[in-house]
Amino acid sequence: MKTLFDTSVLVAAIVEPHPMHRRALPWLQRAKMGEFAFFLASHTLAELYAVLTTLPLKPKISPLTAWRLVHDNVETAARLISLSPSEYKTTVKQMSELGLTGGIIYDALIVKAAKKSKVERLLTFNFDDFMRVWPDGENFIYIP
Repeated sequence: MKTLFDTSVLVAAIVEPHPMHRRALPWLQRAKMGEFAFFLASHTLAELYAVLTTLPLKPKISPLTAWRLVHDNVETAARLISLSPSEYKTTVKQMSELGLTGGIIYDALIVKAAKKSKVERLLTFNFDDFMRVWPDGENFIYIP
């Protein structure tokens, strides 16, 4: 089964003190073992790095550690789905037509990558946000 991971699930899986760690970690482990096809929107690499390096943890996750976590857990296992410039433009236009603002655009780009790769499941802890940008995606959006 083709499964695309949202950043929210990856952060929870990678960061042990995260409140959703126990729910997310088995999904990442199964993906890395090849139990299902592991997909990721390419911009999620940058978002994951940004989140890991700014989490309010003591001690902070250093840039080098964040890169290693991204590399070891995602880059080596996931199939990255990149969007074309026209797909970015179309997505921004769609968000404007829906009257949606702010960071929801990143969820819309993940949905675009999910549709492009024809995944059967999009894992996220932000179900409601994804439903806003993919109202007919209820059967594809899954909370671990």
